[in-house]
Amino acid sequence: MIVCIAEKPSVARDIARILGANSSHDGYMEGNGYQVTWTFGHLCELKMPEDYTPMWRSWSLSSLPMIPQHFGIRLKEDQGVKKQFAVIERLMQNAEYIINCGDAGQEGELIQRWVMQKAQAKCPVKRLWISSMTDEAIREGFAQIKDQSEYQPLYIAGMSRAVGDWLLGINATRLYTIKYGQNRQVLSIGRVQTPTLALIVRRQQEIDNFKPEPYWVLATIYRDTLFTAVVKDEDDDKPTDSGKEKKASGKRGFTSKEEGEQAFALIEGQPFTVTSVQKKNGKEMPPSLYDLTSLQVECNKKFSYSAEMTLNLIQSLYEKKLTTYPRVDTTYLSDDIYPKCPQTMNGLFQTKFAGVAPYAELVKALGGKPLPKSKKVFDSSKVTDHHAIIPTGVPPQGLSDAERNVYDLVARRFIAVFYPDCKFAQTIVTGKVKDIEFRVSGKTILEPGWRTVYAKDKPTSDEDDEKKRDEERTLPVFTKGESGDHKPTLTEKWTTSPKPYTEATLLRAMETAGRLVEDEELRNAMKENGIGRPSTRAAIIETLFRRHYIRRIRTSIAPTPTGIELIGLIREELLKSAELTGIWEKRLRDIERNKQDYNQEALAFINGLKQQVTEIVHDVMADNSNRRVTVTAEEEQKKAKAPKAKDEQAVKPKAPRKKKETTLPTPATGAEPREGDACPLCRQGRIIRGKTAFGCSRWREGCTYRVPFKQ
Repeated sequence: MIVCIAEKPSVARDIARILGANSSHDGYMEGNGYQVTWTFGHLCELKMPEDYTPMWRSWSLSSLPMIPQHFGIRLKEDQGVKKQFAVIERLMQNAEYIINCGDAGQEGELIQRWVMQKAQAKCPVKRLWISSMTDEAIREGFAQIKDQSEYQPLYIAGMSRAVGDWLLGINATRLYTIKYGQNRQVLSIGRVQTPTLALIVRRQQEIDNFKPEPYWVLATIYRDTLFTAVVKDEDDDKPTDSGKEKKASGKRGFTSKEEGEQAFALIEGQPFTVTSVQKKNGKEMPPSLYDLTSLQVECNKKFSYSAEMTLNLIQSLYEKKLTTYPRVDTTYLSDDIYPKCPQTMNGLFQTKFAGVAPYAELVKALGGKPLPKSKKVFDSSKVTDHHAIIPTGVPPQGLSDAERNVYDLVARRFIAVFYPDCKFAQTIVTGKVKDIEFRVSGKTILEPGWRTVYAKDKPTSDEDDEKKRDEERTLPVFTKGESGDHKPTLTEKWTTSPKPYTEATLLRAMETAGRLVEDEELRNAMKENGIGRPSTRAAIIETLFRRHYIRRIRTSIAPTPTGIELIGLIREELLKSAELTGIWEKRLRDIERNKQDYNQEALAFINGLKQQVTEIVHDVMADNSNRRVTVTAEEEQKKAKAPKAKDEQAVKPKAPRKKKETTLPTPATGAEPREGDACPLCRQGRIIRGKTAFGCSRWREGCTYRVPFKQ
């Protein structure tokens, strides 16, 4: 028998149906010479310290650093896991060969390899590698099955990542908890989570330490058009619009009221003369296709979805065969996808929601000629394991509102990349009053091109709306040399502090290791040194929330006092530097891509981390200061509520009471909760629609959120 092992039962059922394995058994499907079984996520994990030696069971400084000579794996302590593993082990022991049908990524490779190692599989192993779950993609994948050895660097990189996280996370967590946690609070340290927390804390400190400074903007209205004074920067003698705020150290306009009033008095009553009218035509290319991070950013901006919620939604669309593999970090398609694009477009043309075909006219406009093939979209050299996220062309049915929102973003972006560039005319008008120069710019859209696809889109914020209006305002016709009256104004403004992170801006900061990068091409180049992987960043952010190191304030993210104190305690740069962590991340990627020396690179990576961990332990133990982390009020309350040992013996056991539901009132605005939004109570589930009320998708886990339907 040929044994196929998938990552979850639903995927196994699809594969079994394609292969003709239609006979159901306990833990697997069988038929046509195949046995198709499954895991459900991680069945195995790295051994814990106490599995290596009983001396490592208790938390003590004397046992640190804990560095096993060889790392081993173990089954998770779960009866369901043990039962399913027994089935897998029996099938693999008798297999002719195995086909690894796990998720086509580093984590998916690791999950199935560990299971096969634990089951002591001796037979040959093949690898199914697909980017979508459509029947056609599964059949193509089995027709092009590869030997598992081709993916050995991917596995070694995943193993190195897991070992690195174990070494740094377990040692540093025990070290800081014992040394600074007063034995009352676990201080969790992680290779990625701690640098991420450091980014948030550093931003909060910049906000707290910011001192606003006043400046004065000189402007004037000429022919119903607002011109802004151009003020020379004393440092580099470059002109800057006085209305545009720069960094605190730069020239923002007039730094004193007296200086501004002198300039105002100089131009008041004097004629305004147009000195220059510059016109040039430009093009704006369509935005790139989505990778996971850019999709999470867009969903957070447009719909306030958390990174985790967006990942769950796009994963759901992938499993429903509607979009391609989501956990990707490229915005390009490989060249072999181009011939399949007309078929995908045809599927979008036929897509209907509530009887309306939202993409039909947009696709129709591209008909009658071959789709353009741009190097900005199709470039196999920019694609490794998987291409950008695109629709599969399967018409969607039965989507929730949230799933439809995400699908719409992916579908429109795919259509937009085949539209022509947006063409515009830009005009810059310069004028002068006495020796003071004024300037205004405007942009007129000549041919909307790809913007047609987003014609009905609303700006994601008031700031975006204002920026769009400023960029695309149409100016009157000005002539060089014309002159006339004007109305000058002098306005006092204040410099503003840096903005707190939102999930969208935090994801971008993680992607570029803390550097603020607006340019899309430069950001793509810096992805190599980002912290974390696209597939894990959402989980890292949620971990920080769960451990009460950060909190949400409306749509912003702020550190808690414990989070601030923890980062203040850490003096070892390796633990909190986004740049250094980004370098480690690049080394892991290099292991994955190196087909020759990946074992040596992995060994060097692990040995380097072992040395770093040893040095961190030595430095922290040598700290003779009395620094401590304050126990949070929440921890104190938990401790106060917890019964003491004597009381526990005296209290009689009571019958379990039925959990009381928490019914929350409908929002004051009168709007009902939106299906698919984040649950406001537990902040982990999604809002779902029941028979009589809205509830939380995590009701089985105990969330009691409930809002009755309006009568």
